Amino acid sequence: MHITIREQIEQMERENLCSWATLDENSKGRDREEPQCDIRPVFQRDRDRILHSKAFRRLKNKTQVFLTPKGDHYRTRLTHTLEVSQNARTIAKALRLNEDLVEAIALGHDLGHTPFGHSGERVLNNLCEGGFEHSKQSIRIVEKLEKSGQGLNLTWEVRDGIKNHQTKLMPKTPEGQIVRLSDKIAYVNHDIDDAIRGNLLCETDIPVYIRETIGSNTKERLDTLIHDVVIQSMNNEKICMSDEIWKAMLDLRQFMFENVYKNETAKAEEVKAHRMIEGLFEYYMENIDSMPEKYLNMINEGEAKDRVVCDYIAGMTDQYAIMKFNDYFMPTAWQVDNF
Repeated sequence: MHITIREQIEQMERENLCSWATLDENSKGRDREEPQCDIRPVFQRDRDRILHSKAFRRLKNKTQVFLTPKGDHYRTRLTHTLEVSQNARTIAKALRLNEDLVEAIALGHDLGHTPFGHSGERVLNNLCEGGFEHSKQSIRIVEKLEKSGQGLNLTWEVRDGIKNHQTKLMPKTPEGQIVRLSDKIAYVNHDIDDAIRGNLLCETDIPVYIRETIGSNTKERLDTLIHDVVIQSMNNEKICMSDEIWKAMLDLRQFMFENVYKNETAKAEEVKAHRMIEGLFEYYMENIDSMPEKYLNMINEGEAKDRVVCDYIAGMTDQYAIMKFNDYFMPTAWQVDNF
């Protein structure tokens, strides 16, 4: 009997991964059944679908923390996503968990982010009936908005990890729990790096006890945090950190909120971004036919108009939102031929 490459990979998973790893062959499946690939297991296919999606490509021009920074080395939502993926794969490999599942969740976890980062998210949350959360929007993208309403038809495990990656929630799989921690490990550290690059703070501004506990530079902190997750989660079905390191990371996160995320200098342009998002929302609510046809079809199929307008705006990159705002609200020069 011929055994496919996929089946060989699934056999290697049974033999090499730990007993509580999420095996591809045990996936709860997709909403729409599909024939299996002869080469790739299901979670690898999900990873590939996310990587090739339009929503993933747009992340390269979406704000992480600093709005439209002047410099090529500040993080964007895409580079954040890649750093989360790298951290998560390192942990998964060490714990003998499913790396493909971890990578698929990591690459998809922020697909629903708006232009201008959390600032844009807060505006849409206030404007849309029922609110707006980027994690729920990420699920809406992979289930409905991608591929002209067909969605990506991802497995249950990947969608669970994407939906529950925030601190207040908990994914059902250990792989999803790895991404949940890796997200925080990534953004706390790279946001410090960007803040130092932007002259908002220096390493010595970080409280002494935090530096003594988890490190005095990015390399040391990443090393400490990732090692702690691996050590505490070894032979443990729950992915976790030690109380001491977890507290230090949360205190570092709070320090970042007080000194960077709410910093008046770093956030000086947010008021403009708020008004821009509000202006676009009001414009499309009053001029619904200005949106692309696929969004109009969603409204004709019964979707709430404000939700669909949020879908369109949330999918915009920073530059595209600025361009559309200029098109609708900024006057253009009047020209008359004198020839």
